[in-house]
Amino acid sequence: MVFMTDQELATRVKDQILWDGRVPAAEVDITIEDSKAILRGTVPSYRAKMAAAEDAWVVSGIQKVDNQLQVKYPPAITVPPDSEIASSVNAVLVWEPDIDSAQIEVSVTSGIVTLRGTVNAYWKKYQAEQDAYGIGGVIDVINELGVVLTDQPFDQVIARDIEAALARNSHVNVEDVTVAVDNGTVILGGNVPNWAAWRSAYNAAIYTTGVIDVVDQLNIVYT
Repeated sequence: MVFMTDQELATRVKDQILWDGRVPAAEVDITIEDSKAILRGTVPSYRAKMAAAEDAWVVSGIQKVDNQLQVKYPPAITVPPDSEIASSVNAVLVWEPDIDSAQIEVSVTSGIVTLRGTVNAYWKKYQAEQDAYGIGGVIDVINELGVVLTDQPFDQVIARDIEAALARNSHVNVEDVTVAVDNGTVILGGNVPNWAAWRSAYNAAIYTTGVIDVVDQLNIVYT
């Protein structure tokens, strides 16, 4: 990898965010410290906040992202009351065909959504959180959903399935990633060469049957 100064990396991250139509970049400030991108400022939605972090991750040379962006809705937008936000989150969960919304309790305080209850797969916990992010008026999401499986596979089976998924993936070298499983909790370790490899390894864990939690200890190490 060609060495870049902190200023050059900051410029690349800024350019990536400016390119992204989901993120109004005027109020986004980027600083780089030891290959970590720190995002500060304001954006008009939680979806824009998440998109800005993703933009920073994909820039070659960035190893960590500290997303300190604050969600501040423009004055021209009428922010719905908490009760309406809760109703909207409940509605979008009802429309998810794979999620039993009856097992999920949604509460909202000052735009912060809290999800409680249970789902029967880890990826459904992740999906419920993503659904809540897209609702207007949401400032943040606290995901307290528990994963309760009806049939718990052996840890060895889960690890084997994740490793097989990694081996099929063109973005990640299976030998770069260590996979440990303890009572359904997956611990990912090792060094991967870029964000695409990290994303692929993480997805391999969250979408595997039997997983109840994922502990990410992967490092992005550019060569």
